[in-house]
Amino acid sequence: MFWKSVVGKLWFTILLLVSFVLAVLTVLLLEFIENYHVDVAEKELNQLANKVSIILENHSDQEQGRSIAWELVDELTNVLIVEDGQYWQSPKNFENSPQISMEQIRRDPDLAAILNSDQNASKRMLLPRTNGNEESEVLVVGVPFETVSGMTGTVFIAQSLLAVHETTKHTTNYIFLAAGIAFVLTTFFAFFLSTRITYPLRKMREAAQELARGKFDTKVPIMQHDEIGELAVAFNQMGRQLKFHINALSQEKEHLSSILSSMADGVITLNIDGTILVSNPPAERFLQAWYYEQGMNTEDEEELPPLALELFQRVVSAEKEQIIEITLQGRSWVILMSPLYNQSYVRGAVAVLRDMTEERRLDKLRKDFIANVSHELRTPISMLQGYSEAIVDDIASSEEERREISQVIYDESLRMGRLVNDLLDLARMEAGHISLNYEETSVPDFIERINRKFQGLAREKGIDLISEIQLKNSVFVLDPDKIEQVLTNLVDNAIRHTDSGGSVAIAISGSDSGLKTDVRDSGSGIQEEDLPFVFERFYKADKARTRGRSGTGLGLAIAKNIVEAHGGTIHVHSKLEEGTTFSFYLPQKTLNNDSV
Repeated sequence: MFWKSVVGKLWFTILLLVSFVLAVLTVLLLEFIENYHVDVAEKELNQLANKVSIILENHSDQEQGRSIAWELVDELTNVLIVEDGQYWQSPKNFENSPQISMEQIRRDPDLAAILNSDQNASKRMLLPRTNGNEESEVLVVGVPFETVSGMTGTVFIAQSLLAVHETTKHTTNYIFLAAGIAFVLTTFFAFFLSTRITYPLRKMREAAQELARGKFDTKVPIMQHDEIGELAVAFNQMGRQLKFHINALSQEKEHLSSILSSMADGVITLNIDGTILVSNPPAERFLQAWYYEQGMNTEDEEELPPLALELFQRVVSAEKEQIIEITLQGRSWVILMSPLYNQSYVRGAVAVLRDMTEERRLDKLRKDFIANVSHELRTPISMLQGYSEAIVDDIASSEEERREISQVIYDESLRMGRLVNDLLDLARMEAGHISLNYEETSVPDFIERINRKFQGLAREKGIDLISEIQLKNSVFVLDPDKIEQVLTNLVDNAIRHTDSGGSVAIAISGSDSGLKTDVRDSGSGIQEEDLPFVFERFYKADKARTRGRSGTGLGLAIAKNIVEAHGGTIHVHSKLEEGTTFSFYLPQKTLNNDSV
């Protein structure tokens, strides 16, 4: 509203101040003008009375002196001459001249006192006019005199103040007109001045509103070099500093957001009441797993699992770091929660969530590895120890038994050697120390060599071992020794798990992009729950393997590492009593980009 604005308040203040000053000046001027005119009239009337008294004093003929006095009277003046108890009044009777008589003088104590003194005196009083009973304000002046003959008397002159009042009235009108003009001009100039003064302030208000909307480039125009101009300069500097600090805060916020988003661990910031304030993507995945497990809507819920909330309450109450592990959707999460302080009191907590699933899996693999290695070594060591004791104790009664015991010891030592070599090879591969020697290899000749290698074993078991080759180009770049190790493991497993009368096929198909190899058998197959684990170390799908037929349990793990070192992939498909197919794919390479 206008009256509540700075312009309205300033304009109203200036008008009020000027109006008060004009009112005081008007009253003082009116009082001064009225007194001034009365004083002038009294002075002139005293001069006239003195002149009449001098005439009367200097004329021996009082009649002639009075005649001269009557000539000095105008239409607003009347003269009364008192001499030794006698009095004479001006014979001129004008319409507006006041009537003054001896009775009126005697009734007034101030005028009556002049008759018995030698001092001049004057007084304002009401007297009737000549034209009727209407009274008007009259100024009466009395001046004593002494004639040449020694007679004393007094001249009373009464003059109507109508002329003074008329003059005062006209002067008052002019004063009010001047005051009105001054008020109008003051109103205009006060409004102009207030708008001029407050224009930079209004610009600052508009700029402040723009700053509030986030437009930090807004500047206030500097049109003056006074205090308001300095204020505009300070405002612009404030805007620049505010923009700088806002940008710095935004950069810090973006930097912090980038750090949180790129963190592998989840981070959740909690308010003092347990509500979630900030979370990064890993933490959101944790919460989504919790919501999914509880069947809750992820858009409406913002709470932690009960165990995490209990941990939060312990952190807030004890003001100490707490840790807990939660399992959600088959994954292990470790929650480390610490209190957040606002100066001297706890205002919330920050939780760091780490997905420990892989660590737990690796820890389990480590334990299983130790258990499996211990188990795999325990059996041959026990057999070596037992049969060695049999030889030492000379339990074998014949040469044939001794040869049989020695053969068992020899086979078990070979088995232990294969196990140790496979472990060393697998450890080197998993550590990234596998070396590949790429060569241009004739695939048909390579497969034929593998086929001949296993033909004797296949004939002993009554298994048909065949090769199927479909290639556009018979030459392929690979490491023949390593791929031969892969095929040896796969074909050996296929023959050992295929009964007599079955078949094992090595199918090769190639294109410009790579080489695909399938090893199919018609054996017993692998159970569905075992398929995801066949490439793990020491995992044996055939729980009923016997000594002599059992491998180390590392062949498929080694094959997988060799294929992946070539940049390929390997997988398995199987059905119980229908057979198994191991397939691996090797991408095409050239000798000038060999990898190690």
